[in-house]
Amino acid sequence: MTGPHDFWLACGHHLLDRNTDGFLPATDEFLKAYLARPELTPPPEACDAEQQLHQALLSDPRQPVTPAEVAMIEDADARENWGLLVAWRDQLIRHGTLEAAYLDIVRHSRTFPHIFINQLVQVILRNVLDGCGDVFVLRAAEMFFRPQRLTLQEGSLVAADEEAIAGAGDRPMSPLISLLGLPSGAEIAVLSEANAATYWERSDVFDLALDLTAGRRGLTALGEVIRLFVAHLLAVQVEVEPVTELRDVALTWYVGLDAGATRIGDALWKGDAIDEATRSRLIGLYRLSFVDAADMAETVRGKPVYLMTAMTADRMLRLKPQNLLTGLPIRQREVVN
Repeated sequence: MTGPHDFWLACGHHLLDRNTDGFLPATDEFLKAYLARPELTPPPEACDAEQQLHQALLSDPRQPVTPAEVAMIEDADARENWGLLVAWRDQLIRHGTLEAAYLDIVRHSRTFPHIFINQLVQVILRNVLDGCGDVFVLRAAEMFFRPQRLTLQEGSLVAADEEAIAGAGDRPMSPLISLLGLPSGAEIAVLSEANAATYWERSDVFDLALDLTAGRRGLTALGEVIRLFVAHLLAVQVEVEPVTELRDVALTWYVGLDAGATRIGDALWKGDAIDEATRSRLIGLYRLSFVDAADMAETVRGKPVYLMTAMTADRMLRLKPQNLLTGLPIRQREVVN
């Protein structure tokens, strides 16, 4: 499953195939990949119960695992890791496709490790964006599953990958690193037409920042990711248009795409005044419209829907794509089986 250029190789999309509906069944190869994680690979001194469970699942990753089998593992940390892995595996198997498993998680607020959920979002987006040749859209999609740190650079609002910044090695300092207040070893380049072609070879490194300044390509690209994500998971066609000014916007229906944006939206909906410091944290505002009005809940049909993103006081952005799936006024939601 690859497009004209491959990307996000580490997410495991090459272990998956699409079904006739375009969704991703949980293959044995994909399930076995979890068994290669360091925390699930038994060390030489691991007890017999852990060694046997690991070998059994390598042979048949779908075979039932009882709580008693996990309880027999001697090491407490290993027991916890295996309990989480078995519950996660069962979630993926039970719902048939990765998309259906994800929808069940967000609709029923099921609790799983964030790393598992973010990886699931990534591989679903890899499916959604297969064949996409616009690297600005691909970079914007990274924000759905990777936290971002933001800064102002020469009047532009720039988002850089938090983990890439924290893990950068000994490299020359760039101006952006200085503005972010980062160690001199880190180096992050801002995605541009000049370096866009390098995205394909560095997509798993996440070392390209994205300009999110109002009116520029980054926010438009994020709107396109939103449109494609909703279409794939909810089978609803929408149009998503960036709005550059919050003033005089009537929030009859809104969805905050992160916790901060939700709080801002709640305050505005109640008519509360927000100060300029809070208003300045709002970095993205979109007007969403339904291509087919019949897809919209009757009670709000014909009224505008707004989407908002906001950074925290310490300039972090942690998008919650699940809010799109649970917060839009959609007439019918049971789509992915």
